Amino acid sequence: MKHTTNLTVIVLMAILFSHCSEKKGASTEVKTIMEVTTFGINGTVDPLDFKKRDAQIEANFTSKQPGFIKRQSGINEKGEYVVIVFWEKLTDADASMNKFMSDPSVADYAKMINSSTMKMERYAMDKTFDANKSEFVEVMTFNLKPDTDLDSFDTLNQKVETDFTGKREGFLQRLTGIDEMGKQAVAVYWTTKKASDASINDFMADPTARDFMSKMDQSSMFMGRYESLPVHISNKEKVIALLNSFNTGDQTPISYINPQKYIQHNLYVADGLAGFGEVMKNAPEGGFKAKVIRAFEDGDYVFTHTEYDFFGPKVGFDIFKFENGLIVEHWDNLTPITPANPSGRTQLDGTAEISDRDKTEANKTIVKNFIYDVLLNHQNDKITSYINPKKYLQHNSVVADGLDGFGEAMQYFAKNGLVMEYNKVHMTLAEGDFVLAVSEGKFGKGDPTAFYDLFRLENGLIVEHWDVITTIPPKSEWKNENGKF
Repeated sequence: MKHTTNLTVIVLMAILFSHCSEKKGASTEVKTIMEVTTFGINGTVDPLDFKKRDAQIEANFTSKQPGFIKRQSGINEKGEYVVIVFWEKLTDADASMNKFMSDPSVADYAKMINSSTMKMERYAMDKTFDANKSEFVEVMTFNLKPDTDLDSFDTLNQKVETDFTGKREGFLQRLTGIDEMGKQAVAVYWTTKKASDASINDFMADPTARDFMSKMDQSSMFMGRYESLPVHISNKEKVIALLNSFNTGDQTPISYINPQKYIQHNLYVADGLAGFGEVMKNAPEGGFKAKVIRAFEDGDYVFTHTEYDFFGPKVGFDIFKFENGLIVEHWDNLTPITPANPSGRTQLDGTAEISDRDKTEANKTIVKNFIYDVLLNHQNDKITSYINPKKYLQHNSVVADGLDGFGEAMQYFAKNGLVMEYNKVHMTLAEGDFVLAVSEGKFGKGDPTAFYDLFRLENGLIVEHWDVITTIPPKSEWKNENGKF
C-alpha cells in the first residue's frame, strides 16, 4: 500500500471543506471525514483468510486509532472490496494511515492487497455516520458538469433523499460530501442488498433522481455497491454450511439451493428440493453426518472432499454449480471408506491447505494434458512429464506411493484381465495447487464407471492423488434423467 502525506493538500482540503460548510449552512456543515478505499486482493490469497484477517485489523488496529468513528468492509458481486472508515478529522485519518504504513503488526494484511488496484479517496461529509444496522452500502462519486450551479445542486441533492431515497423500505441513511478537488460523494446505507436492489429501477424512473443524474459528468462517475464483508457468505461458505447442516439440523443452508432449479446428477436422487428432502426423510436414526476435509472454489463451481456417514462410512467428492448466488446443479461420487493403502495412506488424509492460487489455470491445463496423453491415449513415455518421479503420494485404497506403486497396480489389472479405461473427461476444476478431474470410462470387468480424481501439484508436476471410483448404475435404476455427468 502506498500513501503520501502532503501538507499543501491538507491545507487545501481544510480551506475547501470550510468553504463547503459556510456555503451549505449550519444544517449541512462538515460533520465527519469519510475515507473510501477500493481494491482487489492478490490471487494467492484465500478470500476466507482475508475476511478473517480484515476483522482482526478492525478490532485490533483501526478502531483503536484517535478520531476513529466507524469502519466497514464490503465486497461486490465481482469480488472487489471496499473499506470505508469514518474519522472525526482529516488529521486523524492521516495519522492512522501513516501508522498503518509503518506498523509491522499489519504488514501481512497489506501484502494481501493487490496494490495496483488500490484507490483511496477522502470526503468531507454532511452527517455523522448512524447506520450501524446496515448490511449494504452504495457509494457514488462524480464530478459535476462545468456549468452546474453548486447551490442549486446542493438543494437538489438533498431533495433526492426527501422525495425518493428516504421513503424506500430498508433505507437507513444517506450521506453526501465533497473532496479537496470538488468531486462529490454520496453514500447510501440499506438494511440489506435486497432493499437496495428494489430501489434501483424506480430510482432511474424518478424525475428528481433523473434531474440529479443529469448534473453529473458521466465520464467521471463511479458506482460501487457492496455487501458488508462480515455478513457476506461466499459460495464456498454456503456449501460448507449446507453439508455441515447434516450434523446440526440447521435449515438455513437449504435456502442456498434454488427452489425453482436444482438439477441433480446423483442418479439415486430425484431432481429439485423434493428429491433432496426425500433423501433426508430416509435418514437413519441420528441422521446423516458430514465432515468437509477440503473445499475449493472455481468460478461458479464449488467442489468438496468430504467424509460422510451416509448409510455407512463413505468418502465423497461433491460439485455444486451456482447461479446468482444459489445452487442450481449438483454432481457427486461416493464410495465406502476402506483401510489404509500399502503406503499407510487413507482416502482422506494429507494436506488440505491450498497454495499457488496464481497457478490455478496452469495447473488445470497440466492435469487435462496428463489425462489426455497418459490415461486416454496411453502415452506412458510422457508420464514423468506430468508426475514427479521422486514424490508421488497415493491415497487410492489399494495402490502404493510412487510410480512403482502405480506400475504394480497396472500389472495386477493386466494379469487378472481387469481394465482401467478412461474414455472422456467431462469436467476439470481447480483452485491453486488442487485440480479435480471428472471422467468417464470402464473399470474392473468393464463396468461403466465415473472417475473423480483429485491431484495436487508442485512446480508443475503432480505430487499427490486422491480418487473416488464408482460404477454408473443402469438407467432402469435412475431417479432422474440428467445422467451422471
